[in-house]
Amino acid sequence: MTPDCTLTVRSDADLLAAIPYMFGFHPADSVVVVAFRGRTVMFAARQDLRPDGDHAEEAAGQAAEVVLRQDVDGAMVIGYGERDRVTPTVQRVSRALRLAEVPVVDELRLTGGRYWSYRCEERGCCPVEGRPHRPEETAVAAAATFAGQVALPDRAALIARIAAVTGAERKAMADATVRAEDRIAELMARDLPDAGLARAVRRAGRAAVRDAERRYRSGRRLTDDEVAWLGAMLVDVAVRDYAWERIGVETWCADLWTDVVRRVQPDYVPAPACLLGFAAWRQGQGALAYAAVDRALAADREYVMAGLLAQILGLGLSPAAVLGWPPVDRLDLGDIAPFTEPPPRRPAVSGPRSSGRTTGGGGPATGRGRSRRSSRRRAV
Repeated sequence: MTPDCTLTVRSDADLLAAIPYMFGFHPADSVVVVAFRGRTVMFAARQDLRPDGDHAEEAAGQAAEVVLRQDVDGAMVIGYGERDRVTPTVQRVSRALRLAEVPVVDELRLTGGRYWSYRCEERGCCPVEGRPHRPEETAVAAAATFAGQVALPDRAALIARIAAVTGAERKAMADATVRAEDRIAELMARDLPDAGLARAVRRAGRAAVRDAERRYRSGRRLTDDEVAWLGAMLVDVAVRDYAWERIGVETWCADLWTDVVRRVQPDYVPAPACLLGFAAWRQGQGALAYAAVDRALAADREYVMAGLLAQILGLGLSPAAVLGWPPVDRLDLGDIAPFTEPPPRRPAVSGPRSSGRTTGGGGPATGRGRSRRSSRRRAV
């Protein structure tokens, strides 16, 4: 979900309806942690469900560490899937959060259009058959859609949006890449000194970056030859970093690098994939950022910028926490394995504090009853 969209939730049903827009897709076979500070959702993260023994405790502990870094007041744990698979994972993550001294205010499970709370035993409030979940009927979903937010059917659909083009488009790009490489060979054949060649490449690369920005800012796109040339220029780290430092929060930035990463030949994927990852991160689209970084690492496991972004995402670091965008060699984030898809979000607060039982900022529940849950109100 982009940072310019604020959604207000008043109940569990509203929060469940908002979660797909936070990630950009509907979670499935997953555990999600939503963390609060005061009345505001500060952070949401997702992991695949893990069977017992499959590094499950380690993954739960890692989730808790990431949430703890957000300086939040409390969290909810939500499992997506059948009870036998969801319950052990929800319990592990909740236990890890409590050990990290993060209050867990509720634990939910959602599947088949119904949801349950693991903490509610009052049949009048939480029937055995679960409560209906019809997100399309909520004001939250309507508001998100009106604001231009998208919730794809699943994570596979998100990954498909940045997958390489195929068929005739791929053949055309292969031909364009040969022409771009011929242009580079001609440039190198000028017998320039090393410094002069570097200046020529960087001058051409920066011009290609600026032209691409103008094109996508105005809603147009590059030709195959222009994409191939830009991809070739981004191999030069100075050109890539020039593009990197110019990335803002405008949606066209992600559109630009999505188009480039889909069209360039495999050898040229890492740089534009990382630029897409950075653009998505700055826009608060953590799931898209992860997908882009995964593409970069699949193309080159040793690509330094991809490793840096993986660490940033793994820490759940907000873009607001990084001022001045220091160079790679000045940003030491430690050796932290990434926790899947923590979208960095810091949305605005909306609405008065609820007088009922709170989910998050007020800490643990003060009562066991559920009758006042619908009065909760939070900004997402």
